[in-house]
Amino acid sequence: MAPRVLTSLIPRREMRTEGRPLLVALASLTWIQWGHFWTGWVLRCLVVPQVPWLIDDLRGVNDVNASNSAVTSPGLSHLQTQFNRSTHDITTAITLTLLLRSAGALIFGVLSDRYGRKWPLIANLVMVAILELGSGFVNTYSAFLGVRSLFGIAMGGIWGLAASTSLENLPFEVRGLASGVLQQGYAVGYLIAAVINLFLVPEVSAGWRALFWTASGISLFAAFIRCLLPESEIFIRAKKADLAAGRTTANKTRIFLHETKEMLKAHWLLCIYAVLLMTGFNFLSHGSQDLYPTYLQNSKGFSDHNATVATIIGNCGAIAGGAIAGFVSQYIGRRLTIVIFVLLIGAFIPVWIIPSSFSGLAAGAFCMQFGVQGAWGVIPIQLAEMSPPAFRATFPGVAYQVGNMVSSASAQIETTGGDQLRTTLNGKDVPDYATVQGILIGVVAAFVLIVTIFGPENHSARFEKHKTAFEEGGGLDEAYVEDESARQDEANSEGSVREEKEKQSA
Repeated sequence: MAPRVLTSLIPRREMRTEGRPLLVALASLTWIQWGHFWTGWVLRCLVVPQVPWLIDDLRGVNDVNASNSAVTSPGLSHLQTQFNRSTHDITTAITLTLLLRSAGALIFGVLSDRYGRKWPLIANLVMVAILELGSGFVNTYSAFLGVRSLFGIAMGGIWGLAASTSLENLPFEVRGLASGVLQQGYAVGYLIAAVINLFLVPEVSAGWRALFWTASGISLFAAFIRCLLPESEIFIRAKKADLAAGRTTANKTRIFLHETKEMLKAHWLLCIYAVLLMTGFNFLSHGSQDLYPTYLQNSKGFSDHNATVATIIGNCGAIAGGAIAGFVSQYIGRRLTIVIFVLLIGAFIPVWIIPSSFSGLAAGAFCMQFGVQGAWGVIPIQLAEMSPPAFRATFPGVAYQVGNMVSSASAQIETTGGDQLRTTLNGKDVPDYATVQGILIGVVAAFVLIVTIFGPENHSARFEKHKTAFEEGGGLDEAYVEDESARQDEANSEGSVREEKEKQSA
């Protein structure tokens, strides 16, 4: 007889039968709903993996140790020359950007849950645009460090606001597919950024500064599009109720602070769990992506061009995996989908690191990113459904960015380990990044598997029907708690029936 923690992964019957068929639900979407979703996708595509991230992440920048890097990206080289600084000094700016993203997620998440999705997100995007524009004009290292630190705060707010805006305005039947497509806006943005870095920067006199100016224009365009769309329906409804009740801004702020306190008291354990989950997931993505181009060049002898092409092929696998996993999760459940794709990751590790030919490693990259980003495709909706309903911007955004911060050392771990473990390539002694990456991803996949299996799931939760954080009871919405408790009791009851049938058949 299987333990309850495993039988709870088996999807309940209504997951497959409740609601409308997917195509019918998609056909019912209004232009405003489509607009909200695609605005969030554009933010993931063109803002979250910002073009200047190429200087932070693309082709091994974040993946090199200051003392022993053999490959650096063109962006990093340009910055070193411009400011006459070492690799270590330039990567300090990268580290500060990453560390301060958690602060941005908290600040803009709180503003969004308190005042609504629209204007905090627009302000966030305008701040990003201004800082990107400023980054392209700085002439001293100190100014560059300051601007990029502030940019980290601005950038940190985007993920939570984009995900909450997109998903809460869609019917629950399409949220699984929407989650996968939304998350892989990152991979599409990565591909666009790669093209810009390879073809625009070498052709313009501004050089690396063109990366920041391009991103500034993209951010302003996204802000303009968001201005044209209305506020999320849940906040329109809540503000109408406040006007009818005669609540003032001061009253709503007091209620918001009280409900935030109540939420933290009731859900502190859930907050810790979400950070652990996102730490594992970010280790999966960074551990499988950041050092990969450097690994292909140093350990496999690939040219810079072939390493870039293999990385692009891997991102194609990510796009496919995210969409498929998100769609599947609507029918078999969020946790079970994650478990299946994490198991695929383990199965694909040998294909990812053993081959030596371009075709073999490119296929391995596609398969690995299909598994990694397939699991990731479920995360936006999984976090949204497990979040306290009134804090769907703050809770996922902070959990995501704190997990990202903890995982920032993944590339350094792989680099240090690879320099300790050596192998031979064409008679030369080279770092054995393949073994280190395989071990790290295997360990992290096992961690994610355990955390997911023992975690909560509120599949198809109707979070859009519940109170906002500035309404009384929003921090611990009793209707939401009762609804989810009833759903969990029903799931447990079905599990007990299955166990009884297993006993009788035995």
